[in-house]
Amino acid sequence: MTQTKPPSRSSLDRFSPINLKPVQDDAWSNIFKPPPNESVEEKRDRIARQQEAQRVSREIDEGILESKKLFDKKKKAIKVLLLGQAESGKSTMLRNFQLAFCPTYFHGEALIWKTIIQLNLIGSVKKLLSIVEDELEISGPRSRSPTGSSSSLSDHHRRTRMRLLPLLSMETNLTRQLLPEHYDPSRTPEICVRAGSGWKTVLEKVTLERRVHPSGQRRQITGDGRSKDDPTLVLAASKNDIISLWEDEIVREVLNRRGVRLEDSPGFFLTDTARIATVDYEPTEEDIVRARLRTFGVEEHRFLQDNGSEWYIYDVGGSRSMRPQWVPYFDDVQAIIFLAPLSFNQVLEEDRQVNRLEDSIYLWKEVCVNPLLARANIILFLNKMDILQKTLAAGIKVSTYVPSYGNTPNDVENVTKYFKEKFRAYHKRLSPRPRTFFCHETSAIDTKATQAVLAGVRDGILRHHLEELNVI
Repeated sequence: MTQTKPPSRSSLDRFSPINLKPVQDDAWSNIFKPPPNESVEEKRDRIARQQEAQRVSREIDEGILESKKLFDKKKKAIKVLLLGQAESGKSTMLRNFQLAFCPTYFHGEALIWKTIIQLNLIGSVKKLLSIVEDELEISGPRSRSPTGSSSSLSDHHRRTRMRLLPLLSMETNLTRQLLPEHYDPSRTPEICVRAGSGWKTVLEKVTLERRVHPSGQRRQITGDGRSKDDPTLVLAASKNDIISLWEDEIVREVLNRRGVRLEDSPGFFLTDTARIATVDYEPTEEDIVRARLRTFGVEEHRFLQDNGSEWYIYDVGGSRSMRPQWVPYFDDVQAIIFLAPLSFNQVLEEDRQVNRLEDSIYLWKEVCVNPLLARANIILFLNKMDILQKTLAAGIKVSTYVPSYGNTPNDVENVTKYFKEKFRAYHKRLSPRPRTFFCHETSAIDTKATQAVLAGVRDGILRHHLEELNVI
């Protein structure tokens, strides 16, 4: 008996409508499936819900697409990291970059930086008054100074100090607004802000006259319409006392005896008091570049160049507690501008046992050896050359702090050459792959010279970026 085989099924037969079974667990279909005995009103509500769900879905899809476009665009942009220890001049270099390539943005923030400059001046006065107070307590009005000098501070200095005290309370109040959480003036003696634009909003309230609160109430203002937090009037009233105290020969002798050089501090404006402590003061470009503002966190700055290239520059905090936050920004970075002041006779603020220059060299070695940065150009800026020149002119010997320097001449040329070769040697030995050593000697507060250097650096970074993209 012959058995009849069932007819073979083609691959198309398997997917014919006869073989398809309705999917019962389709959540989307179940939500919008018409219920039995649906009324006209229920149908209208169901269709409205379906249309709203489709609208939300389209918005999500469009948002994802837009995010992808922005991500792809940012991937093609040039990314530069500003690295270096705290007070190495990173923020000052960033402002030089803004002045050179985005002058409209730079000048648009002049009023904000005016208040920062005024606070810098008050900060120097605060340091000066602290030394005067300490000296008055030690020596007394009629006693000789500890070194045997016949000159000592008098009641005149005491009265001057008392007249300047209102400046300190104003500085404390403003600083507390800029960094309100856990503010401790003894631990944060300089102006500090969190990364982001929140601190700019605070200063806008100070600089803009008769600003209205969201509640509709006006801020407390002075007779001429200024905010009560605006230090302009108090500084102008204190101008003569500040100049008198700073130029006082006895005070200068006290500073020299204590080895205090306020003029080497970042954000120093005491010699400009006559110009800054006025009602109609307007900051110059050099003032804004010289201003000191310490930032906690990482700030991203976007620049659109005239040639159409898009740049992102990341200013990361240089204190020891901030350094672990550097690593996420190492990915896909084209260049690093590493600032290393030749401060061979200074120590870290957070660890008085660590020499600043030794710490810079340690950081340089860590950056050079990092495999994530193997393809990035590392550009060394031996910064604050003006301070190095003053330090050497004062007779301070490098060999006292760096014994290996030996009997090499103690001048700017030889000192710079010695440390440049140290940085070059570590760069060559530790880099995962061969790369060119770039080094520039800069003084970030010299805006014209620094901008000329930055123009060359920018062109070099752009050329390297185009080579990586195989455009040239």
